[in-house]
Amino acid sequence: MEIRSELRKLSRSGKPTWAVLVAILALTHILLLLSYGRYLLPDGRRLKLPNEHNALLTPSQNGLLRNTLAVNVSAAPTGLLETNGSGLRNETEDDEGFVDIVDFESFEDVNDSVIVKEVAGSNASDNLFPSEKIVMQNVSLQSQKNSGGSAIAAPVLENSSLIVTKKVSKKKKKMRCDLPPKTVTPIDEMNRILTRHRRSSRAMRPRWSSRRDEEMLAARKEIENAPLVTIDRELYPPIFRNVSMFKRSYELMERLLKVYVYKEGSRPIFHTPILKGLYASEGWFMKLMEGNKRYTVKDPRRAHLYYMPFSARMLEYTLYVRNSHNRTNLRQFLKEYTEHISSKYPFFNRTGGADHFLVACHDWHCIKALCNADVTAGFKIGRDISLPETYVRAAKNPLRDLGGKPPSQRRILAFYAGSMHGYLRTILLQHWKDKDPDMRIYGRMPLGVASKMNYIDQMKSSKYCLCPKGYEVNSPRVVESIFYECVPVIISDNFVPPFFEVLDWSAFSVIVAEKDIPRLKEILMSIPEEKYVKMQMAVRKAQRHFLWHAKPERYDLFHMVLHSIWYNRVFQ
Repeated sequence: MEIRSELRKLSRSGKPTWAVLVAILALTHILLLLSYGRYLLPDGRRLKLPNEHNALLTPSQNGLLRNTLAVNVSAAPTGLLETNGSGLRNETEDDEGFVDIVDFESFEDVNDSVIVKEVAGSNASDNLFPSEKIVMQNVSLQSQKNSGGSAIAAPVLENSSLIVTKKVSKKKKKMRCDLPPKTVTPIDEMNRILTRHRRSSRAMRPRWSSRRDEEMLAARKEIENAPLVTIDRELYPPIFRNVSMFKRSYELMERLLKVYVYKEGSRPIFHTPILKGLYASEGWFMKLMEGNKRYTVKDPRRAHLYYMPFSARMLEYTLYVRNSHNRTNLRQFLKEYTEHISSKYPFFNRTGGADHFLVACHDWHCIKALCNADVTAGFKIGRDISLPETYVRAAKNPLRDLGGKPPSQRRILAFYAGSMHGYLRTILLQHWKDKDPDMRIYGRMPLGVASKMNYIDQMKSSKYCLCPKGYEVNSPRVVESIFYECVPVIISDNFVPPFFEVLDWSAFSVIVAEKDIPRLKEILMSIPEEKYVKMQMAVRKAQRHFLWHAKPERYDLFHMVLHSIWYNRVFQ
């Protein structure tokens, strides 16, 4: 009432009208701040209200495209990718059977998980390829119920008729991961394939010549005629196929290699590294590659290789339809991304993509470096790279708990504990769980910190750590064993071990055919103690090649991945 009275007095007094308007405006701002200000965070961002929807916003009228797929990973439902058969996992629990909750620490930048990305400009959406526009507008999945079960529809991609549906029925169909492979490629045959590939491999002839091609051809000749190395201060020759060639190739990589990192692609699928958990390999490589100044160049014409920085984990999280066992829309998304960069730049078309690479932990057939190195699923020995699957427990300290006991203090013959993923682990437990005191074979470990520490202590105290396949041929236990200085026992037919083109895995691991699980103890006991000690020493020497560092070190995991991509490209 008092305010209304004062306004009447002002109008009668004949004072300028603008003064009245200023007073009204000031009052309005005060009232808005009283009701809205309590939702402001200290940095000026507004706290999301409980009843607000999480869907992505569509382009606004002024052309600002805002992606608010708030990957609030501290509360994100990480079980979104439950499956399997097609290589997609249920990430609600890790490979040991522990519940694996993704948190802010998993991301390279906390802000990445709150506000994903803004693309400013009146025509911002013109820079997106069709599938990306759909994802940026809306990625929420819709469910419809019918009498036969439930149908789950994925986001429909523009210019395509893709609708992924999943019928839930009582009868469960067996997926590929639940069945043994129809064919088996032994490790000796893999070695022969690599040798043949080195002799005869030729990639597509470039459409036009480049100085970079000449540099790589010259590098190949130098590698093939490398000076003999028998002793080296930094390298342990017994773990390499040919330490002389590796050392010369690595030196040439350091001197010559330049990589162009594509800036195209919106977060969270692109440029969003996850640094913790089972997908840490692709995340750490992305973070270190995008932040590298030694190898990256801003001018793509100077590059020998081209990196497409996408996250398989975030692609699945955004597009995969739970329980559908269908990745058609994921493949379509990557296909359109590739078409987008090949139409915008000439470099992909010049070589047919032979000098372009992705680094991911699932079996996309266009990938250069991938965890699921399965020769029966499209992995090409000598062209593709077997990427070590690393389970990083602490993003801020990836080397936490590194190391293990010396050979003389390792009292346990063999150890395994983990979830029953796939068909093979069930067979392992049927033969060995509670059957022999020397064989510490368990299923899923109980929850809790004490249980995790017990798991780590068992690995640090065992001679051999079993690495049976799960849903895919790869397992994080291979690198985990090396991390804790335990000799890995790889039980996974058709699995190509990491860095197969340069490392001799027979020097520091035991590879057992799946059919020989009943003879597992017999095989391990037949290894002489002297040989075991040498293998354990080799594990300790190989360890440096499987470690992530916040600041990359010579011959570490980042450089080994990059070198293998370089090495295989040189020999094409």
